[in-house]
Amino acid sequence: MSTKTSNESTKERPTFSPELLDELLGDSKTAQELLGSSGLIKELSKALLDRMLEGEMSHHLGYEKYESIGKNSGNSRNGKSKKTLKGEFGELDLAVPRDRQANFEPVLIPKYETRFAEFDQKIISLYARGMSDRDITAQLQDLYGVEVSHGLISQVVSEVMSEVSAWQNRALDEVYPIVYFDALVVKVKQEKQVIKKHLYLALAINLEGDKELLGMWLAESEGAKFWLGVMNELRNRGLNDMFIACVDGLSGFPEAVEATFPHTLTQLCIVHMVRNSLRFVPWKARKEVARDLKTIYQAASAEQAEQALLDFSEKWDGKYPMIAQSWWRQWDNLMTFFGFPPEIRKVIYTTNAIESLNSSFRRVLKTKGSFPNDEAVFKLIYLSFKNIAKKWTRPIANWPLALNQFAILFPDRLPTLR
Repeated sequence: MSTKTSNESTKERPTFSPELLDELLGDSKTAQELLGSSGLIKELSKALLDRMLEGEMSHHLGYEKYESIGKNSGNSRNGKSKKTLKGEFGELDLAVPRDRQANFEPVLIPKYETRFAEFDQKIISLYARGMSDRDITAQLQDLYGVEVSHGLISQVVSEVMSEVSAWQNRALDEVYPIVYFDALVVKVKQEKQVIKKHLYLALAINLEGDKELLGMWLAESEGAKFWLGVMNELRNRGLNDMFIACVDGLSGFPEAVEATFPHTLTQLCIVHMVRNSLRFVPWKARKEVARDLKTIYQAASAEQAEQALLDFSEKWDGKYPMIAQSWWRQWDNLMTFFGFPPEIRKVIYTTNAIESLNSSFRRVLKTKGSFPNDEAVFKLIYLSFKNIAKKWTRPIANWPLALNQFAILFPDRLPTLR
């Protein structure tokens, strides 16, 4: 038995009557006749837009077309001008009404606009996926039968820079429990040469357990001075504290953090450390060496980890002395996570969160040989990030347990507990 109310039934009724649909369809029998470049949908779109523009003119003048109250009113219709509008429907030739005082400005299609906003978004979306200008032009031509110049694509994408600037300078939360820092290599033209630059990214986990990209910076080389500038920028935007900074051995980073966020702990990525260690090992021995390294970072405590490293050194220093030496040099920053319970260790154990983000960026970057300038890098990465962030719909795993541990360990540093 149906439980639908009469109101629900009314909402489900067709918007158009079958008789009206039959009249509109006429002799159309194929999808091409309905949806093609000269099909019914395009004709209907043009008719509706023309009608809406006429409605705007009537509202502007204060009377309908041919009404007697318009006589001697001081303003009246004054013919129409042709305007070609680009959109996902292809190109439409519209008739925009004019008034004698020339002060009518349509809201539906503003003056000087030749494209629907949705069409610009389509261009931006294709660009964000790493497509070249030529590919975008071909794609839009195939999909909508619209000829789009390289200049138009450049103009549409360039308008994103104001949005990028606002995003890069936006206010940040006061506290982020965890922030990951990592870098990508990009090729940029500079003084008629193509050089390699590093694009540095800061990905944070906020108090709700959600990922948030705090910013991005381009530089030819890193060091304490560079990182001090990044840390000061984050502080100027409102960041007062981060509990743990997870990094992949970035040069000069610990010193810069100590200078600006003295209470922040630094954790080097264990996974990267293992990868770098295995570079010294022949393929046949890698499995055994990796298994022995695992006894270090999977130890129950820092003391047991230190003993495991001593055992590793005794076994392998004869063949691969560089491995143990590199671990001892970084020991303080490698073993930070041993000071935390398992719930937090799982989160800071590796920089996989930002590695996953960088992997998505690399898929886009590999479609570009080089960039004409730094601005082009920022535009592409920012637009790509907007697409990627749409998938960030839930907090990271086990975050409530980790947050409870942070509340116990740092009760005076969590804003909600002060």
